[in-house]
Amino acid sequence: MPLSLSLDYVRSVVKEAKPSRLTLPVPPRVDHADHIVKTALEGYPKLAADHIVHPEIAGRLLDVVGAIVRRANIMILERPLSEGLPERDVKEIIVLRYRIYDMVLEVIWNLTGMERKWAGFSREEAEKAIRALLNALKEWESLERREIGSPVILKAVISDQLRSMKIVNKGNSMLAWMASEVEKELDENNLAESYVNSLRKLITSNFYYQSYEKGMCKFGNDYALGLRWLRHLGYVQVSTNPALAAKAYDDDPELWEKFKDYAREVLAKEHPEWFKDPDKYADDIAMEATRFGLLDNFYVFRVPFGLSKFHDGLVSYQLNPLIAGSVEESVKAAREFARRLERDLMVYDSYLWWGYSTPVERGRPNVVIKVAAAYPASIEIAEKLNEMGIGQNITVSYTVSQEVLVAYGAMKGMAKAIRKGILPTQTYDTNMGGRLEDHLREVKAAELLLKGLEKAGSEKAEKILDKLAKDLGVSSDVWEGMKSKPLKERVEFLTSKKVLGRNLLRDAFVNALVETGAYGDRDSVIKMLTPLENAIKLSGTYVAHRVYEILFSPWNRVKWVEHLAKEFNLTIEEAETVLDRIDLLPASKRKPIDTLLTLSGRNMTNTEFPNHQLAVIREVEGKRIDDYRESIVKRLDEEPLRILMQIEDFVKAYEASPEVNELLKKVGIVGDYGSRGVRPEEWPNYGPCVKTMKEFTNAYLKFREKVVKAIKEIASKQ
Repeated sequence: MPLSLSLDYVRSVVKEAKPSRLTLPVPPRVDHADHIVKTALEGYPKLAADHIVHPEIAGRLLDVVGAIVRRANIMILERPLSEGLPERDVKEIIVLRYRIYDMVLEVIWNLTGMERKWAGFSREEAEKAIRALLNALKEWESLERREIGSPVILKAVISDQLRSMKIVNKGNSMLAWMASEVEKELDENNLAESYVNSLRKLITSNFYYQSYEKGMCKFGNDYALGLRWLRHLGYVQVSTNPALAAKAYDDDPELWEKFKDYAREVLAKEHPEWFKDPDKYADDIAMEATRFGLLDNFYVFRVPFGLSKFHDGLVSYQLNPLIAGSVEESVKAAREFARRLERDLMVYDSYLWWGYSTPVERGRPNVVIKVAAAYPASIEIAEKLNEMGIGQNITVSYTVSQEVLVAYGAMKGMAKAIRKGILPTQTYDTNMGGRLEDHLREVKAAELLLKGLEKAGSEKAEKILDKLAKDLGVSSDVWEGMKSKPLKERVEFLTSKKVLGRNLLRDAFVNALVETGAYGDRDSVIKMLTPLENAIKLSGTYVAHRVYEILFSPWNRVKWVEHLAKEFNLTIEEAETVLDRIDLLPASKRKPIDTLLTLSGRNMTNTEFPNHQLAVIREVEGKRIDDYRESIVKRLDEEPLRILMQIEDFVKAYEASPEVNELLKKVGIVGDYGSRGVRPEEWPNYGPCVKTMKEFTNAYLKFREKVVKAIKEIASKQ
């Protein structure tokens, strides 16, 4: 009679089995296969699988894989599952098999995904290795069927891998969709093969995988979960902020429990002062909670970071927004974060790169510090961070002025680093086009509604506003509380992104404008709003195109290289390195064209929300991917731009400032980029900057309060 094991029982056993602590020096290993198997069984199957992704394995991949399978197979066969085994033995066998299966599947995904390309494995070599690994899995699946009637341990591994995809953005994501598609193809009678074949097909047919493989663009993720799967598709960056770090904890309750365990077991010993007076050390605690929450992100991207010599595989960390305007405090906080991170990464890298002769700087943080370009201080912060070899992500940036001037600060820092022999880390120049779009829509909606209400008269205006609030779904209690506020404030509330949404053509708003009598009948209002809405949807893309032209277009690129070489006494090759280490990073996407119109194979990384990724792959279904190649330099329609140039805040974003023009003249770049762009001293008061910094600050304070509360609870029980 076979032993009976339930899926829930297997999961509970695996969850109880805590990984061994990674230590230095690495315990004795004899070869790469031995290292991979031992690391997996110590509780790190994904780290073990990543160890194989290295150029020194190329040409002998099948030998290493064969040795892994031989060792693992002996371990599995010498410990069979049978009726009457003590529960302790059953648990040990479950954990052993679970970790081996997990590691083997992760190796398959690495050989399917872009990791194969990074390591230099030929497609033929990878396919042979995958076939061998799959054959081993199928044999172990058959063994489980004979022993316990069902491959329940293998099923648990597959279920947990799919769960890691399904939890992303609470299921509203490309990865969750992929997981659901795989589940449809699973064959209970042929579990391993159906799982591997269906997921491999989804990976290799994916738009992002194919775009990266064709050299059309690099991609990043605006979310802290699911990164290992995205890495297989060619994703090389993750961008986070306080809100996204908090969301990672919300979406994965296990992460929150792991942090509490870490606080009790590690932080209480290393920082007893935090537990005596948590409020005093609130920012330190929040930094460590963020670092811990993102730690797996750093681990996931160690492979591309090391193999690309710090060019790819970056994780963005948002500095405390309360100190974003201070050069001294921001640089100090960045150094502290990097120092803490390097301690953990040195240990991790010692396992990841064990036994390889190719030198890799172990422990160097694959972090880019998010610096808010809402403050002029960001220019100097960018310079100082890059001079230390710490990468940077220029964020809270919407304008040509911000993105060019802060990028130049980063260039200066990189040049200084190179002169000291420090190879710079990648820096990102974020273009928050979606947030600019949101702001412009709010501004125009409020302007149109106020103008209409003035024509309608005060008595009629109140009725129009009451009806609009109701039609937009504002609760009666909330709206009643707004009644005492000035008209302008009430209008701005109703036309905000949170209430009106992201569409000027929403019926409730159209009806309100019609009722004011200021714009004619319904057809006239729709005719007025449609080109305006379409233009606003392109606003961020216009700015991205202009920034890319100024910094990276072929005709301007050579001028930047010559300027950097002359200004900072660099060789042409060194100057090329500086420019090559800066990517434009279109972010805060709202619709597929925000990605599809900003692709380039050079100096470009598109960062995406999980739900946006899903929208993109649906948008391109049945279309030729190559049609979007180098879309960043393709001319956009002129009519939407003409409409946008009538909006003051767009002009501030799209045109150069006097400071930018002065810099471009110095570099030798000729072009009419205007001069009405927002100036550095105006950045803190520019509408999108104000809104975003308020949002980031509130999210940070909320997250800080949550983690401080957790520390207080732990301290009270000590």
